[in-house]
Amino acid sequence: MASSVSDGFTRVGARASVTAGKPLIVRQGRYEVAIFEVAGALYAYENACPHQGGPIGEGWVEGTVVTCPWHAWRFELTTGAMTLGNFACLRRFAVREADGAIYLACAPEEES
Repeated sequence: MASSVSDGFTRVGARASVTAGKPLIVRQGRYEVAIFEVAGALYAYENACPHQGGPIGEGWVEGTVVTCPWHAWRFELTTGAMTLGNFACLRRFAVREADGAIYLACAPEEES
């Protein structure tokens, strides 16, 4: 269950609930967000592939790459960029951890 904090982040779960092989899927406002662990660091993206909305959090993670389960589009988890070209990327959320909990930004980062 999410709980509000004052600086634009919401507590969304325990840090132990995310492992390298098991992303955490949470609701953040109007977004469903997948939180991944890569080499001990957390990365959070809207749980929707930009191709056709496939649930990216249900995809296959190999190293730092996640593959969408619907049509096999692949994304680098450390950047959100598509691995085959610069024409699609995942919508990223800032995420941090403190005191054994995960805190997620209330809105996605601005696209550049």
